[in-house]
Amino acid sequence: MKKLINDPADVVKEALLGIEAAHADRVRVDHDNKVIYRKGAPKQGKVGLVSGGGSGHEPMHGGFVGVGMLDAACAGEVFTSPVPDQMMAATKEVDGGAGVLHIVKNYTGDVMNFEMAAELASADAGTEVLSVVTDDDVAVQDSLYTAGRRGVGVTVLLEKLVGAAAEDGRSLTEVGDLAKKVNQNGRSMGMALTSCVVPSAGEPTFDLPADEMEVGIGIHGEPGRRRVPLAPAKEVAAMLVDPIVGDLPYRQGDSVIAFVNGMGGTPLIELYLMYNEVRQILDKAGITVARSLVGSYITSLEMAGCSVTLLKVDDEMVRLWDAPVNTPGLRWGL
Repeated sequence: MKKLINDPADVVKEALLGIEAAHADRVRVDHDNKVIYRKGAPKQGKVGLVSGGGSGHEPMHGGFVGVGMLDAACAGEVFTSPVPDQMMAATKEVDGGAGVLHIVKNYTGDVMNFEMAAELASADAGTEVLSVVTDDDVAVQDSLYTAGRRGVGVTVLLEKLVGAAAEDGRSLTEVGDLAKKVNQNGRSMGMALTSCVVPSAGEPTFDLPADEMEVGIGIHGEPGRRRVPLAPAKEVAAMLVDPIVGDLPYRQGDSVIAFVNGMGGTPLIELYLMYNEVRQILDKAGITVARSLVGSYITSLEMAGCSVTLLKVDDEMVRLWDAPVNTPGLRWGL
């Protein structure tokens, strides 16, 4: 294991110290509860947005805390759900009187712990909480960590769109309805060229021969649909896009946000090459790319590979996407 760490047991704690030091203009950190807060939260009269999950997927979620996105992100240990006490503390802290929306990826621990936190915050402080669970991965129906589809790339797009709606002053019901709409209209699929190494384990999560790749991989190293020989990027793009397009299904004339995401160990030059292949497939299908996002935004430590997310959008969703955002991991218009 070659990593820039001190003690494997202290990786999350020390990373939070670094986040606070690097981005003190935008965030503050509750180190006891391992929660990253938007500076100035809570904002009175605004719906509070809370997300979180296991660490190792940076910049998601802590890198998306700030103006135009999340008000708080709870950091679990690497690939491990935060606990209800963390989530309850975050929920109470960002309640500005308009209620709080929990954005939860569909992993069993996350779903269970966020449900408990919502109940505790309601009972303890009277906070009104709504939850939306993202489940956009078309690769498999169930996995090691989920009942039903996994929540992956759509989570990033949802946090941006819902964040803009909350900044606009929309009600908790309106923000929650938008979150559900985004999840229903987004689909994702990923692939891996290599495994990753969880610091506490010190060895690869799974074995993947040098001449093979895993198609349909999860963000924790969960198995995908199939293991196949290495193929050119053009073929890989089709392996990811075709199942996505057929699942919703997306149709000729639809407009989408196209998101090509790196899993942590793939350089940007390869991600842009992949985006070009994805774009060509969509052009041939008559699907219009209204907006795009390319880069490593929901990662799996140093795993090499990528995922593709398509989100069907209307004019209002495009406007929300273009709205200003100022977070450590995503910033424009400010």
